[in-house]
Amino acid sequence: MEILNTIRDVENYINGKFEKNNHLRLDVLSPIDGTKISSLPLSKSREIDAAVNAAKQAFHKWSSITLKERVQVFFKYRRLLEKNIDELSKLVQLENGKTYGEAKAEVEKAIELCEFAVSMPQIIVNEVQEVSKGVECKVERKPLGVVASINPFNFPNMVPHWSMPNALVLGNTMIMKPSELVPLSAVRMGELLKEAGLPDGVFNIVNGGKEVVEAICDHPDIKAVSFVGSTKVAKIVYKRATSNLKRCVALGGAKNHLLVLPDANPQMTASNVVASMSGCAGQRCMAASVMVGVDNIQHIIDKMVEDAKKLVPGDTLGSVISSEAKKRIEEYITQAENDGAKIILDGRNITVKGKEGGYYVGPTIIDHVTPEMSVAKEEIFGPVISIIRAKDLDEAIEIENGSNYGNAAAVFTRSGGLAKQVIQRASAGMIGVNIGVPVPREPFSFGGWNESKFGVCDITGRGSIEFWTQNKKTTTKWNPEAQTNWMS
Repeated sequence: MEILNTIRDVENYINGKFEKNNHLRLDVLSPIDGTKISSLPLSKSREIDAAVNAAKQAFHKWSSITLKERVQVFFKYRRLLEKNIDELSKLVQLENGKTYGEAKAEVEKAIELCEFAVSMPQIIVNEVQEVSKGVECKVERKPLGVVASINPFNFPNMVPHWSMPNALVLGNTMIMKPSELVPLSAVRMGELLKEAGLPDGVFNIVNGGKEVVEAICDHPDIKAVSFVGSTKVAKIVYKRATSNLKRCVALGGAKNHLLVLPDANPQMTASNVVASMSGCAGQRCMAASVMVGVDNIQHIIDKMVEDAKKLVPGDTLGSVISSEAKKRIEEYITQAENDGAKIILDGRNITVKGKEGGYYVGPTIIDHVTPEMSVAKEEIFGPVISIIRAKDLDEAIEIENGSNYGNAAAVFTRSGGLAKQVIQRASAGMIGVNIGVPVPREPFSFGGWNESKFGVCDITGRGSIEFWTQNKKTTTKWNPEAQTNWMS
């Protein structure tokens, strides 16, 4: 990839500058072919201290200008994302392993997230009311101060934009911790934000692993933390951050159920289910993981297999993130087979010619899965779908409700009445009807239920405004001659 010629080793970005340190460095490998593309520092808590100090110094000036002035930076930044979309897409592809089309769609979503951020002056209008004769109450949204965002590997460009534009436009300053597996997109974010005119210190990047996350959760001057990753780590981050009296919204994993009814449109359903389970190599929290087939849906399964066979690893199907991920996914498939499930399309032991060092798992469809099997209960995070058979809709909903997770669920049917039952009874925060990846678009916010999300508010859309701000209430009276009563 020609973009390799422009990549350098990753450094922390603090107070508008990339700063080298002498810490142990971690190699960054491209999952496309396993080659080294960069390295990053395994930073310590003192780098968090330095970033927080820079953010604290920048906060007063940044928060004191008007909301309308702050969004001007993001109008320019959005244009820079559009101008550099090809480079940014190739960067995502290189460090994450997505196909180019998937990577470009990710950057386009980041642009949409910025569009919502710049609309804030039209959304946030301070409330003012005369509550008694001569007495006025006003409620204003005020920033929290220094905040932090901890991000996963699966969307190196989009997920950081879930938090960064809204938090900054609302007047906060930020410390961002990218995944150590995909740090390159964050580097370009910092560079483009500076080019757009963001003042130094408002946005800072600290790279590293567990020690950096712990330092973020523990630092007394960080007021709020957003996290996206596995449920196991989300619980740890949420408990640690809130025990230190911070706000925290932590998005975890998922086990999304797609309920397929016998009256569903066969072609639309098959293509939607396959796209949902295989898009981004299944490495997304909105991916289809379990298909619950109600009654006779064999004709749809046959069509799914036919469509999935057309996916070509290394071409129309991207890689998974690491050799460890590939091994773990294939172990799940083997375990399902040992448990008595039937592998009707097997994606194990895939090697791509010319990319022999890459990490590829082919599309995998596992039939006759039972609810107690590991592939039915645990997040696999690969291009794998398990099929559970149900005799009727009640049993299908009971299976969906039995999951510990609650990110998304979908139903495929031509019946509005049956779809309504699923909408009302499914235990998930985001529901799709004949849509395999029911991601809300702005201004609607993203967030699941149960063990897919910890904390109040959502991370995007209108729900994020409450998270990143606090209310200031002012009551004023200027006319001493007005009658005094209990309200004044």
